Amino acid sequence: MRVVFVHGACVRDGAWWWHRTAALLEEHGVTSTSPLLPSCGETGVPAGAGGPGLAEDVAAVRAVLESGDEPTIVVAHSYGGIVTAEAAAGVDTVRHLLLISSYLPEAGQSLSEFGEEGPAPFLDINPDEGTFGVRPELLVDTFLHDCDAEVRAQGPDHLARQNVQVTGQQVMATAWQHVPTTYLVCAGDRGTPARLQREYARKAGHVVEIEAGHHPFLSQPEAVRDLVLSLGAGA
Repeated sequence: MRVVFVHGACVRDGAWWWHRTAALLEEHGVTSTSPLLPSCGETGVPAGAGGPGLAEDVAAVRAVLESGDEPTIVVAHSYGGIVTAEAAAGVDTVRHLLLISSYLPEAGQSLSEFGEEGPAPFLDINPDEGTFGVRPELLVDTFLHDCDAEVRAQGPDHLARQNVQVTGQQVMATAWQHVPTTYLVCAGDRGTPARLQREYARKAGHVVEIEAGHHPFLSQPEAVRDLVLSLGAGA
């Protein structure tokens, strides 16, 4: 079994965000990888208007999913669920989807159709550049408040500006309708409130809830490891 971790919006270096859980899984012989998302500028093409968007992110994740023949669990975080809905569709090796504080879009839906009205206060949108990002000064209090000092200190180094067009680009397929899906609700999340997560989670086949912030794979990696291992045992 392997795990493919698809990171959320406005960050880079998915391997860093996942590294604490990855290390614990490796102790059990489970390998992990985290695709680079072009819309976040991770593949050398600058993010912004006219640059890579959702379609390129989908292609990048799908290429990783199709690169091996091991049974695979896809862990999709936040925006990663938008990407995964299409990228994992029809990939035979994908045995389970684990969505963390994320979304289960229908075909034709986009990221902009989820959440509250208007831009979130922690986002900085630059219409001239065609990018958006997390305001660095709000990162810790919004997203890393339950993480330790090391993560809080390193987190800002892994933020990214992302092509704002991904918020309105539509998903073309829905893997979660055909693959067993678990939703992990993060009850202490200050970025995506738990009441919204619980609403999104209604479409999932199974729901688990823990008292954690937006990044439980950093703040509570043991809990995430145990959940992934349990899903793998049933795959």
